[in-house]
Amino acid sequence: MTSPAPDVDVLREIARRVLWLSASIVDAANAGRPNDSGVKVGGHQASSASMVDIMVALWFAELTAQDRVSVKPHASPVLHAVNYLLGDLDESYLPRLREKGGLQSYPSRLKDPDTVDFSTGSVGIGATAALWAAMAHRYLTSQFSGTPDGGRFVSLLGDAELDEGAIWEAVMDPAVARMGELLWVVDLNRQSLDRVVPDIQIAKLQGMFAAAGWQVVVLKWGRIISELFERPGGQALRARLEAMPNEEYQRMLRAGPAQTAERILAAGDLLPGASELKALLDEIDPAELAAAVRDLGGHDIGLLVDTFRAVDADADRPTVVFAYTVKGRGLPTEGHPNNHSALLTGAQMEELAVASGVDRALPWQRFDPDTPAGRLCADRGRALRREPVATPAPVTVPAQLGHAYRKPISTQAALGRLLADLPRDAPAAAARVVTCSPDVASSTNLGGWINKTGVWSVQDRHDWFADDAERVLRWQENRNGQHIELGIAEVNLVSLLGELGATWSRWGERLIPIATLYDPFVSRALEPWSYGIYAGGQSILVGTPSGVTLAPEGGAHQSITTPSIGLEQPGCVAWEPAFPQDLEWCLLHAMSRVGVPGGTSAYFRLSTRPIDPQQAAVPEDPALRERRRRQAVAGGYRLPAGHPPESEDVTLVGVGAIMPEVIAAAGALAAAGVNAGVVCLTSPDLVFRSFQQRGGRDAGVGGDIVSELFPDGRRAPLVTVHDGHPHTLAFLGAVRGDRIRCLGVTEFGQSSSLADAYRLHGIDTASIVDAALTVTDR
Repeated sequence: MTSPAPDVDVLREIARRVLWLSASIVDAANAGRPNDSGVKVGGHQASSASMVDIMVALWFAELTAQDRVSVKPHASPVLHAVNYLLGDLDESYLPRLREKGGLQSYPSRLKDPDTVDFSTGSVGIGATAALWAAMAHRYLTSQFSGTPDGGRFVSLLGDAELDEGAIWEAVMDPAVARMGELLWVVDLNRQSLDRVVPDIQIAKLQGMFAAAGWQVVVLKWGRIISELFERPGGQALRARLEAMPNEEYQRMLRAGPAQTAERILAAGDLLPGASELKALLDEIDPAELAAAVRDLGGHDIGLLVDTFRAVDADADRPTVVFAYTVKGRGLPTEGHPNNHSALLTGAQMEELAVASGVDRALPWQRFDPDTPAGRLCADRGRALRREPVATPAPVTVPAQLGHAYRKPISTQAALGRLLADLPRDAPAAAARVVTCSPDVASSTNLGGWINKTGVWSVQDRHDWFADDAERVLRWQENRNGQHIELGIAEVNLVSLLGELGATWSRWGERLIPIATLYDPFVSRALEPWSYGIYAGGQSILVGTPSGVTLAPEGGAHQSITTPSIGLEQPGCVAWEPAFPQDLEWCLLHAMSRVGVPGGTSAYFRLSTRPIDPQQAAVPEDPALRERRRRQAVAGGYRLPAGHPPESEDVTLVGVGAIMPEVIAAAGALAAAGVNAGVVCLTSPDLVFRSFQQRGGRDAGVGGDIVSELFPDGRRAPLVTVHDGHPHTLAFLGAVRGDRIRCLGVTEFGQSSSLADAYRLHGIDTASIVDAALTVTDR
């Protein structure tokens, strides 16, 4: 049963204190501590102010400990002020916004000291995170009994965030329309970073959400002004205010109480009901009228509380509440078109302190615990306190499956085979795997896995093709499957991936999420995936097929820069194995590092080019085979090329699908009397880290693999070859100070045969041989 709503007057008192605290947090960061860098600390007092009443209504009347809330980036001071009053943040942090070890500039789930459910520094991306977390929680509950209750998933976002494409990609996903646990509240303050938005197009936005199956609620006016609308002349007042352009409305707010009536009547006798409107305005005290025109739905706390409770009754579809607000509400910068990052002066802070009933010399005062506000803060603090998340049960991911690879196979096909074998060979680990793809599951070789595990859906669907004997892929959608298929929206894919990869730390249930997408589109998905990693999501992203090796597909499907992107992504290890055995070892290793404390994400760049696994010369001896496995998961290994002598004339370094050309070039050089060593890298990323860590006290990830691959006693010029940008491997020349020639792809491709593509970009066998002869002065 829903508990009685708190007294509205008490909530308003708390809102006044939250407004003061949020403004003071920003003020202290900018005016309260030394800053000799010349760089503005910044903060968003006005953007925070428009959110105060909405957040007070939620945290002090509505939320439960199970609910999760995404707070718009520029309202982070409000979140910290609320948490402080709830007893969830120590006072020592309040003056330390944007300071090392203090409060982050924007809400950060991992870096802030208080409770932050979602990191929201990336506008638009953070707003959708709660949606994908809700889907991840639904998946958990369908797979594992005992999953904790997820409550509601709330997103508080600014109206300018609705310009972001990520918002609409998420809103329009068909599965979302059946997720009644979603509540979005749009802070409709009608301002963006630089201006007052001329036309918010609220009807258009309402229609877009409604068309996607959402329940739409609009809170335009509060109850005080709504009472005026019921009086004679009230409908004319309403019509005049609603016909005002946003700029005119906000200019009226800044004109002062004495001018409010005059500005409402500025259209004169042309206004419908002008005489009745003038009579109504003559009856109202100017100060009361000025307060009434500011009485928007997003600032009526009682109306907000009642609305949030009412929308819970519709549990079968998500809800969006458009709450009209004023940017800078209650501050001297209220409604100013340039108030986004404006800071209050010392005198203005003094005025705000008086209006808030606090002493500016004691800015961090909590309420007296014996007052109604103090008791409500204590009660809500206890109600919202969460138990520590349980440690996930240990799951063993095997180091290898032990299958032989004898026939030519691509790494993409090997991925499909590995996943299909996993439920039989390692059922406990397989139960934790969930795969995702943006409508490319079959073309990225997930068919065998899907046939064994099924497709997950928020609700069971009838399979109308179950009796079709010619169908290869069994696509039965229910709540027991382990593959989630999204539409062609890579942003949705990686956003969901991040939240699936955070369930271990949110609810104590480990998942190993693996997503496949075409490698050229990794760049499109990079920002939300990077955001997910920053927020603590651990996952595996498989970009396949990749490079100009996919020659017939043409330049639009030939990725060039993704290897560098993967190497440079924090919180992630980038892999590009050439041979199926390497992929098995590296993928299983990556899986063991996902969904665990201190774990990491992984990016695999795979290919559709079949390669003879015999070229990898995997040792048969168990001890030597294990040594090779350890080298592969550390970043690379050396390959024998015939019977190389003690000293090499040149070292050829290859990655991924290009290895057959590298090995062939070594053979051609040997026939010409040039001794060429061959290095096969599985992860340029780990080799680079090993290079960076040399001389340090901690060998770190990858150990000293760089010294194994490029020992000082065997110095030789290098030729690196990569179906990607040659910059990726350019650092290898600095390992020993060797001469280096980097071959790779620096131009857009075109449709061609594989041989033509390699010749076009200078990564064919002849080009490798020529580069080796050149770098050795032959």
